Order: sequence, then C-alpha cells, then structure tokens
Amino acid sequence: MEILKKQITTIAIMCIAITTLAQNNNTALQKAFKDSYVQEYNKLYGEAIASLTKVYDDSNYETNLRLGWLSYMNKNYTLSQNYYQKAVTLKPYAIEAKLGLVKPLSALESWDKVLQTYEDILKIDAQNVTANYWAGVILYNRKKYDQASKLFEKVVNLYPFDYDSNHMLAWTYLNLGKSNDARTLFNKALLIQPADVSSLDGLAKLK
Repeated sequence: MEILKKQITTIAIMCIAITTLAQNNNTALQKAFKDSYVQEYNKLYGEAIASLTKVYDDSNYETNLRLGWLSYMNKNYTLSQNYYQKAVTLKPYAIEAKLGLVKPLSALESWDKVLQTYEDILKIDAQNVTANYWAGVILYNRKKYDQASKLFEKVVNLYPFDYDSNHMLAWTYLNLGKSNDARTLFNKALLIQPADVSSLDGLAKLK
C-alpha cells in the first residue's frame, strides 16, 4: 500500500509539472504572437520574425502560418514558401495555409505550383471563389480558354454582379467565339464599372 501511495504521489507531481510547463509554453507563445503583431504594425518584420523564432516549434501550425506571412512581408519569399509548406503539411485540409502559400509562389513566379495549389484547394472546396478565379486567370493566360471558362462560370454563378469574373468570362467567351455571350457579359461589366476601357475594347472587337 505504501508503494502504491508513492507511485500515486509521483504521478501527481509529474502531472502538475507537465501542466505548469504547458501553461508556461502557452504564455510565452501568446506573448511572442502579441509582440509580433505590434512589430508588424510598425513594419518591423524582421523583429516580428525574431519574436516568433524564439518560441518556434516545427510542429506548430499557427507559428508556421504566421512566419510564412511575416517572411512574405519581409520579402524573403523562399523562406515564406517553406513555412507555408510546413503549415500545409501539418493541416492538409486547411485552405488558409494554401492561400498563404500562393503568395510567395506568385512572387517567385512559380506559376505551375501556384496553379497546382489552387487545384488542391478546389479538391477540398470546389466553390472557392479565389481559387476558381485565379486558376482561371492562369489558364486564360495560357490560352486554355475552355478550361478557364468553366472556372469563371462558377464565380459568375456565385457572384453575378462581380466585375472581375464577368469581365474575364467575357474575354474568355470572345476567344472561344461565343460572341453573344461575350457581348452580354461585357455590357454587364460596364454596368459595374461604367466606361471600363477593357470592356469597351472587347465590345469593339465584336463589331
């Protein structure tokens, strides 16, 4: 019985120690995040990164996500990509991490990886407006108009009075030879942004 009491006491002490350590770690992490927000506000990105690096844990999603953003703002795009990629690996279904990853990839002009990231988002959330629109833009620039049109159509269906998606779908239809549909959308775009030069140019090409 005495041995059992000692074992219980030892376990209790260990639990208290673990709880105290966890609380201390959380307090330090919260302070590091708080400091980084103040430093970011003052555009001291290097200092904000340093604050979080002091408490960095490779397995912490939130820290990797935050360091990805701060490194991007500090124009260290390769490091930003690395942090965001770790966040994506830690939480594969997190769309915010993938949208974050797109930022340094775009800055590095890694367009194949950007497109792949948008496609990964659409596998999780087929209606994601940002992924549909920008994947459509990439495909449009690659003259893959049929694929681009399907993505722009999703956005227009979700947001019928959005300028960007109507405008891009109009140009896509023009390149696909769908003149009537293109004309309708260019005119709708002009309702949103009257005298828009690009939409007027598109209409001129249809005459």
